[in-house]
Amino acid sequence: MAASLSFITQVFHIGPVAVTNTVVVTWAIMLGLALTAWGVTRGLRAVPGPWQVIVEGIVTAIEDAIRAVLPAEHRRVMPLVATLWIFILAANLASVLPGVRSPTGDLSLTVALAILVFLSVHWYGIRANGLKSYLRHYLAPNPILLPFHLISEISRTVALAVRLFGNIFSLQMAALLVLLVAGFLAPVPVLMLHIIEAVVQAYIFGMLALIYIAGAIQSQHLKQHREKE
Repeated sequence: MAASLSFITQVFHIGPVAVTNTVVVTWAIMLGLALTAWGVTRGLRAVPGPWQVIVEGIVTAIEDAIRAVLPAEHRRVMPLVATLWIFILAANLASVLPGVRSPTGDLSLTVALAILVFLSVHWYGIRANGLKSYLRHYLAPNPILLPFHLISEISRTVALAVRLFGNIFSLQMAALLVLLVAGFLAPVPVLMLHIIEAVVQAYIFGMLALIYIAGAIQSQHLKQHREKE
């Protein structure tokens, strides 16, 4: 953990609160994505053209991926999962810019994202099944398994945070070591590796979040289906 602090620097203070580069880059990414979305949608309404094809292709691809996992509820969960995919991809690619570190290389951000997924899973599950029915599935098939269900919820949330942080942080460290050893003779392969890994890790995080949400929504439905059989 001490090594990860080398990537985290204090930019300025707001009273006693220190604002780090992770916070600055994160808010810059969110602002940039918001302005991009506003500009693209405004432009599409004004002058439909090639951008419309690109944006519609991206939205359709995301919607198809979500529908494949959760056919009946894909429209309900699409805003969250699509936002996770886009934000994490942008955050992972931030270090491509000179002097900028990926905020997902900071454990505090990945923990925040994992907690968001944790809360969203239960929110969607309760909304789809009702509070009593949703909580009841933690006692199935036997109440004695309740501690194991709780441990599973906590462990997968921790794994979600650590996986993203570990992969992005190690990628940044590897890129730094390669540049120190080879100088600037090998920037293109390192850049390509970073882009590929950024895309893969964003996809994995979003897909795991989608699977967890689908499990929460469908848990009671599957139980009722088995009881009918």
